[in-house]
Amino acid sequence: MLTHTMLYLLVLNDDKDAVMNVDKAKKRIAKLVKKGIKGYPQVSLEYFGKTSDFATEVVVTLTLEEGAEPQQQKIASKGDAREDEAIQSVLVKIIERANVSTVIEIDATSLIN
Repeated sequence: MLTHTMLYLLVLNDDKDAVMNVDKAKKRIAKLVKKGIKGYPQVSLEYFGKTSDFATEVVVTLTLEEGAEPQQQKIASKGDAREDEAIQSVLVKIIERANVSTVIEIDATSLIN
């Protein structure tokens, strides 16, 4: 599992301009989600937390083609992952680099026991 600090360092080391404003990153993701199902590869984003108001984890699932084994990565945050600049920037980078056709985002925060 990647931590918030590891993600931030990955993004900064990879591209000095990669960390974008959290609102800009969220808008970019929302725009891709609104395009709907366009085939493969596809990425799904699902947020998890102890309450529905505070997501401490996001699970990114990448499926390269129909029937392929999905690849998952869990990203943890001490704060709300939905409002974390580094995490949202990394999600945008994952989507861009995987050259995905479909982005699916689960609207609600799934509860962690």
